[in-house]
Amino acid sequence: MRRRAKNPFPGVSRIVDRHGKVRWRFRMKGRPAGYLPGSYGSAEFRAAYEAATAANSAMPAMPRAAHGTFNWLIEHYMRTPKWQKLGAISKYNLLHELDRFRKDHGTKLVKNLRAEHVEALMAKKAHQPAMANRLLKLLRRLIRFAIRKGIRPDDPTIGVERYAENPDGFHTWTDDEIAKFEAFHGVTSKPVLAMRLVLCTGAARQDVIRLGWQNVRDGRISYRRGKTGGEVDLPILDELRDVLELVPNDRLLFLTHGADHRPYKPTTFGNWFKDQCAAEGLGLYDCQSHGLRKAGATRLANAGATEFEIMSFLGHKTPAEARTYTKKANRKTLADSGMEKLARAKRERGVSNLGQKLDNGARKPLNGKGN
Repeated sequence: MRRRAKNPFPGVSRIVDRHGKVRWRFRMKGRPAGYLPGSYGSAEFRAAYEAATAANSAMPAMPRAAHGTFNWLIEHYMRTPKWQKLGAISKYNLLHELDRFRKDHGTKLVKNLRAEHVEALMAKKAHQPAMANRLLKLLRRLIRFAIRKGIRPDDPTIGVERYAENPDGFHTWTDDEIAKFEAFHGVTSKPVLAMRLVLCTGAARQDVIRLGWQNVRDGRISYRRGKTGGEVDLPILDELRDVLELVPNDRLLFLTHGADHRPYKPTTFGNWFKDQCAAEGLGLYDCQSHGLRKAGATRLANAGATEFEIMSFLGHKTPAEARTYTKKANRKTLADSGMEKLARAKRERGVSNLGQKLDNGARKPLNGKGN
């Protein structure tokens, strides 16, 4: 009897959806379930599979928690349908926040938490307002679940104020910073390849690490955004084409690491790219890969792109976020237009006044004398 070949991707099964489309479902104990992108065995498929299996997204083993503690609450929350329905990336990020909180406060009783405790926990992160606000959001999520479970009757996070954050979020790269980065690393380097891929495609870090020659066809580059599922299909700009031509045709992924060209994980790529920005002698400490997405959108807005065009570039499903860029560009355009009108009006008044001064035929009153 012929032996059945071993499955090279344990946990993956073939599914045909109601539209007749073949999809590849990933299920493994302790890992978030989901569907893998790309065709079976492709570079995109393998990168997603490795991220799903290798990432520390498994539910950590926990001893039986005492009833009413945060450990107990978190353990029960992670069994709810709401948790199971979270996307893989959202679940991965939230799990790390839960782990950090559980490490310091897991054995404490939920019913003892008071508003002053919440404010004190946030105050420890006052130097990082975004992290303090994420902690507040996490506590609200847990407390509301605790109320549903009957662990406590009230929400101590009500009335606790968020910290003021930078309204623009991640720093948007400037043209000078982009030029400085390229001059430092050289246009033939991997850092510049990564920079131009993000800048010219709007790919997030989880998407850019899966881009390869399979995403290129007829002078265009396309991919499906992992976070929103939005389709991105863009012409390849000359500045991107120049660096892509340096990548061997037999390499499935544009960005790899190690001698064996292993695919990046999103966090690993993010940390590596941050190091390239903060390299000694460069010092772009505020620059990150996400800021390049914003720089790409800003370039489009300043060139007159509509919010729907920017939405397509960023892979969003609605134009709400893209509207931020068009508003800023419109304000700048309107400001330039208004100042030009003011300058023109001043020039016209200046010429008129000058004409009066040069009008030798104008009558001038005699000092101290009447007509």
